[in-house]
Amino acid sequence: MSGGAIQPPSPEPDPPGPRPPQARLLVVDDEKSMGEFLSILLRREGYQVEVVENGAAALAQLDRGGWDLVLSDIRLPDLSGVQLLERVRRDSPDTPVILLTAYASTETAIQALKLGAFDYVLKPFDVDDLKLTVRRALRMRRLEGDNQLLRRELGQQGRFEDLIGTSPPMQRIYELIRKVAPTDSTVLIVGESGTGKELVARALHQHSARSDRRFLSLNCGAFPEGLLESELFGHVRGAFTGAVATKKGLFEVADGGTVLLDEIGEMPLSMQVKLLRVLQERRLRRVGGTGEIPMDVRILASTNRDLAALVKEGQFREDLYYRINVIQIALPPLRERREDIPLLVEHCLQRLSRSMHKSVREVAPEVMAELQSYAWPGNVRELENVLERGVALESGTILHQVYLQPISEPVAVPSEGFDLEAHLDQQRRHHMQSALERTHGVQKAAAKLLGMSMRSFRYHAKKLRLKPRTE
Repeated sequence: MSGGAIQPPSPEPDPPGPRPPQARLLVVDDEKSMGEFLSILLRREGYQVEVVENGAAALAQLDRGGWDLVLSDIRLPDLSGVQLLERVRRDSPDTPVILLTAYASTETAIQALKLGAFDYVLKPFDVDDLKLTVRRALRMRRLEGDNQLLRRELGQQGRFEDLIGTSPPMQRIYELIRKVAPTDSTVLIVGESGTGKELVARALHQHSARSDRRFLSLNCGAFPEGLLESELFGHVRGAFTGAVATKKGLFEVADGGTVLLDEIGEMPLSMQVKLLRVLQERRLRRVGGTGEIPMDVRILASTNRDLAALVKEGQFREDLYYRINVIQIALPPLRERREDIPLLVEHCLQRLSRSMHKSVREVAPEVMAELQSYAWPGNVRELENVLERGVALESGTILHQVYLQPISEPVAVPSEGFDLEAHLDQQRRHHMQSALERTHGVQKAAAKLLGMSMRSFRYHAKKLRLKPRTE
């Protein structure tokens, strides 16, 4: 096993952050010098440390129980660190496992994360980075224990954070969030527009060890390529025209927290290369800068597009796809969980009545039947908009009428043929203009209403000569 010369732990004070006193750590490494190094390093942090040199000794220690964290090399003489991880996850699922490796195998690392490892660290490692990873893992363990009862109660009440529903598909989503949230694994959230992908991302953040730090979201389709790089990585003064001062990027601002890369399928290919490098090395370079800055954020991504199909078409990098698709959460469309509609309606009516100073508390039976039979192409977001309009126009306590968008019949193709592109442009112009009127000319809000990326909305607005308000 390689990893370069071992340097003694840095005597400088560590970055601030809580750490559990006297946590018990099991270190597994067949290289004696590395085991001694880790023992000294972690004991200085105030932890109780036991070092063993092979898998058999590790299993014997695990049978005794009481470990708060396991730190193991992936390559051991008698079994692999992945096999050890599987044993820990089976017998003590609340115990986080951090794997160390001198071999930068993305495939092995992704396998370990999918099996439930908290994180993996490449040798030779940065001492401060390792200490922070250990602290986060131990904080996650405490948070998991503190919140188990609360999360169970929320799930039984038909809601999880701001997610609403008791249907089997939603219960599966809640359970997956519970399992994945405490880890630092990258999660890809997929689903149609309006299904609540950002709500899932926020729930993952709230139930993680990073919940006391910032959650930031960025729509990858809302910025030109050059500006997107600056938004993510920051820039130094003078990097480009208008860069009058050095600015931190999203990854720096969210240090220690979570970043959601929304609509990642809209990211230009050249930016995908830069993002992949940052995700792999966990370091970034500001636009126009020369120094590298350590990055400590959890990355979540979301999309309503088929990324696997985009990979085949050459529009999305395969290596980035596998890097962000460690764990996938697929949100069902509303039409596949109609039994949740009454609960969603109740929740929305309460919120809307408060915000609009109305007294609407329920919907008439015939209205509920209409809501449950509708296809909801815009999903929960469309349901919320329909109810908002209904509540605004209702003067009583019962909602007696809703205004649903009729689904157009397909146009029959005449024998002489017709201009399909012109027909589609006409339809698109009608819906985009309607959305702009509804949002008082704000492009971003209109694009969100139609489930479009900002890049796509701006392209079609220019093509169709729409003149929305400048934001």
